[in-house]
Amino acid sequence: MAIFVLVAGAWLGSWAWDDVVPTLREAGHDVLPLTLSGLAEKRAVPAGQQTHVRDIVDEVERLDLRDVVLVGHSYSGIPVGQAAERIGDRLARVVFVDSNVPADGESFVSTWWEGPAKLEAAIAGNGGAWAPLTAADCEGQGLTEEQTARLVDGATPHPGDSLAEPAVLTRPLGELPATYVKCLLDGAEPNDDVAALLTGDGWRLVEMDTGHWPMFSQPYELARILLEAAR
Repeated sequence: MAIFVLVAGAWLGSWAWDDVVPTLREAGHDVLPLTLSGLAEKRAVPAGQQTHVRDIVDEVERLDLRDVVLVGHSYSGIPVGQAAERIGDRLARVVFVDSNVPADGESFVSTWWEGPAKLEAAIAGNGGAWAPLTAADCEGQGLTEEQTARLVDGATPHPGDSLAEPAVLTRPLGELPATYVKCLLDGAEPNDDVAALLTGDGWRLVEMDTGHWPMFSQPYELARILLEAAR
């Protein structure tokens, strides 16, 4: 049996996986939803991006986890991708859920699709943190009003330092065994970096007909994809 280590994206903590966890456990797997430093119940902890990488690696090593399926959603694909190479043979597979992927020397801010300056200004104008998403940000993402309210109400500011710090990779990301889950309501095609990685033999693409937060909009369907990735 695999152990799933689940890391949600910006503004979210381990609670974001609450509707996914039961299906994974019912299938006989161990599951560890992880809150990164500076978020949710760890909101008071200062955090850069490398702090988030260490959060993941340290927990895997502390618990001596093996056969790890490491799952990163959205922003968390960046620290998850780095952690995946650092845990070595403990890794069974990494799953990127509609996520960014790390590029050596690049940060989340430097690759922001609207341009780094816009995101840098938003973070600076909010005391060094990225302000939580609003209900308007969730429109068109396949969420019910109840799901949107739960997502928005649980979100906390995201530490800006983690978005500005560059990734550090010691080998090509394409060498990892990986699944990329593309949520089609958030864009029909993966970005160019992901598309290039998907040409490799070790990467698989899975599409979901939902929005950017499938752990809320389609938790059972996402869990089934994660179970398939673990085979």
